[in-house]
Amino acid sequence: MSDFHQNGIVTTFHNFRTKELESIESELLEFSKVRPMQLILPSLYSELSGSALPDIINKLKKVKYLEQITIGLDQASEKEFVHAKEFFSVLPQKVRILWNDGPNLKAVSNLLRENGLDNSSPGKGRNVWYCMGYIYGLKNSEAVALHDCDILTYDREMLARLFYPIANPAYNFYFCKGYYSRIADGKMNGRVGRLLVSPLIGALKKMTPSKSNYLDFLSSFRYTLSGEFSFRRRLIRDVRIPSDWGLEVGILSEIQRNFASNMVCQVDIADKYDHKHQDISFSDREEGLSKMSIDIIKTLIRKLASQGVGFDKDALRALKATYYRTALDYISSYSYDARMNGIELDINIEESFVELFAENIMFGGEIVLENPVVRNLMPNWSRVRSAVPFIYDKLIDAVERDNA
Repeated sequence: MSDFHQNGIVTTFHNFRTKELESIESELLEFSKVRPMQLILPSLYSELSGSALPDIINKLKKVKYLEQITIGLDQASEKEFVHAKEFFSVLPQKVRILWNDGPNLKAVSNLLRENGLDNSSPGKGRNVWYCMGYIYGLKNSEAVALHDCDILTYDREMLARLFYPIANPAYNFYFCKGYYSRIADGKMNGRVGRLLVSPLIGALKKMTPSKSNYLDFLSSFRYTLSGEFSFRRRLIRDVRIPSDWGLEVGILSEIQRNFASNMVCQVDIADKYDHKHQDISFSDREEGLSKMSIDIIKTLIRKLASQGVGFDKDALRALKATYYRTALDYISSYSYDARMNGIELDINIEESFVELFAENIMFGGEIVLENPVVRNLMPNWSRVRSAVPFIYDKLIDAVERDNA
């Protein structure tokens, strides 16, 4: 049974198991008359042949409150894009695919590059950014949700609960983050969240000379790295997002900067959650969870530096040591919790992850020190429109020509 604890400075929506899915979906159908809803699916072409996405599509067929589903498609040839259109055509909602590798969207990207607005590399953050710009230009939705395409335990309730706090006209929330337990197949997952982000935030709190509203904000979320969130359309205008693996932490950073905490919430969207797992990549910092950890570390350090927190090599060494000790304490707590619940947890493997992340704190931190003003954030769409006043028309036209 869910608890009812309100932790931190953002509202938490729990699942008390007292409301059936049919009742929630019925309310959402009514809400959609006031706040039309749209879903973003950032997808690699390879995910079309995976085990998760076909099941997600079958579940979405039964969702009646959605106005449109927008798919951001990466790494697809022309033949593969044609196949993707056929694959998604079974959906009853209005469907549009942003073919990021196609000539029409590449022309839009080149236009933005010429104006100094897009220096990013392909990735989830860039994919989501273009989808958000397209949706903002459409003006046909008020509530938007986003989730990944590799969720193996997907069901309709996950989406319904994610939308509810944003779609309900009686609520005044502008951003909602999903959370869930990362227990699957008798194992405790969520390694980067458990072993890097949570103890690193705790270490940064210990090292920050005065109270940090930003760190308090981040520590209020039960699962900082969840890829599921929903938001009001107007948020797109003001928020900048990272183009790399720092997407989830970067978006929370922008939300904290732009919105009061009483306009932000989190919601329990699933009893269980599992998705495609990435390798840790001990030998290559440009791959897997090692790269993800470095991008997250850089995002956090740059954000704190922008708030006047100073970093040098001595500070990085202190942060590494503080993080390492904090993370080991977390592992002890995880091991006790796992043993009581009959869950598998290998302390040796857990500590090897922590050792890698500790090294990556130095590596990622030194990158920031060498290049403190490197821009890894995509500009907000308000700036883009100021530089290229007709950008939404160009973007919508490119998508419509591809989907014709």
